[in-house]
Amino acid sequence: MLHSSFDDAQQQGTPNFFLIDAQPEAKITSSILLEACRQIKRNRIQYLRDTPTEDIVSIISGISENWTDDLYPFRKRALDEGPSKTGFSRSSIAHGLDQFFTKITEENLLNLIAQELGDSRRLDSPLGTPEERAENRSSMARGPELITIITAGSPPCPTIMTMIHGLIVRSAQFIKCADKGGFIPRLFAHSLYESHPKIGSCIEISSWPGTEPTLEKILFDESDCIIATGRDETINSIRSKITNDKKFIGYGQKVSLAYIQKDMLSRAMARELAKSAAQDIASWNQLGCLSPHIIYIEKGGAVSPELFSGMLAESLAAIENLQPRGDIPAEIDGDILYKRKFFESRALRTGDVRQWSSETDTSWTVVFEEDPLFTTSCQNRFIHVKSINDIDEMLRVAEMTRGQVSTVGLSAPKNEAEILFKKLAHWGVTRICPIGKMQEPALGWRHDGRPTIADLVSWTDWEQ
Repeated sequence: MLHSSFDDAQQQGTPNFFLIDAQPEAKITSSILLEACRQIKRNRIQYLRDTPTEDIVSIISGISENWTDDLYPFRKRALDEGPSKTGFSRSSIAHGLDQFFTKITEENLLNLIAQELGDSRRLDSPLGTPEERAENRSSMARGPELITIITAGSPPCPTIMTMIHGLIVRSAQFIKCADKGGFIPRLFAHSLYESHPKIGSCIEISSWPGTEPTLEKILFDESDCIIATGRDETINSIRSKITNDKKFIGYGQKVSLAYIQKDMLSRAMARELAKSAAQDIASWNQLGCLSPHIIYIEKGGAVSPELFSGMLAESLAAIENLQPRGDIPAEIDGDILYKRKFFESRALRTGDVRQWSSETDTSWTVVFEEDPLFTTSCQNRFIHVKSINDIDEMLRVAEMTRGQVSTVGLSAPKNEAEILFKKLAHWGVTRICPIGKMQEPALGWRHDGRPTIADLVSWTDWEQ
């Protein structure tokens, strides 16, 4: 549902509902932060804690449906101002928001809760599984009183998804956004506030550069659960500051890759795979943990790995016309130029390297190498393609990333796919999906192989 109040407020800027709205003009002090945490906890008791699950799900799905409408004021502002605020192009933001919000339906949310808790009603009242009923007992799940969410990086959808999880378990939430990462989550919070101000008042959003030990201590002391995303050293630092009575959920550094089995490399299938892989690379400019750093291609197919690399370059050039990468900082642009020169030099000296790239800027780059050793990308649509003999060789040359691989985009015949799946699963990969869907996880995706909602809740058993 649309509200004119936000349209009016846009003339003067965003309504001052959250701490982040007043920044950077207003400095956050310890007293302001402490009162903000305690206020949203009071609001949670009054407005959110006892709201039925079906009502929460209906609210979330309704707002999500609005976010897919180009006339919705919050989406319009995300598309109009997002390029300057986030660095992503307008069409890239539109594509990413569509892919995300179309999955946030009532049916999918209820299925997610049932997957995580056994029954979508277990946050409302005590229920028993058949095993529990045999012992004349039941149980109910409850969310933390206050969740602190510390975000990292620019893609907004993981932050919004975490906010949705927090709403489902009826928790007050304080979100500390990373630089350039707060604009769209902030708009999502405003869309919740505009539609349901009482529930919106259970969320607070802020941002400050670097670490502020005094502010962090207040947050951690007031919270029951802390969720943090970032570099491994950041996660370890936050974990060291949290006492044992607090629940901590940390998501550290992850990489993703793609693997194409040789029987999928007919010319027609290879072109379609190149288009799908290009979308995986282009979505959110390859900045998330689900973005491929490298594509391994089995030798012996009708289309060689090198020829596939050329097809991928054509597809990235085409997608640049539809979803431009957008502007990037000068230092990152310089990094890409440096790497291009490095591989150009190698290509001149050896015959096992070839590079394709955008001519007038650094919008996209494809580097093909015969050397199969795993290589991380500098992101921003810079992709490595390597030839490989089989999955066993790939697992050997990528051994240094074992335990750090989030997603593998896989293309293989049905009779081979399950064999490859099992090898990848035993090696430690936590998500395997078709190429072209790497940036579009299912709503019930277990992030880093862990539950999402079930990780947040505590249980109360009732023995009768």
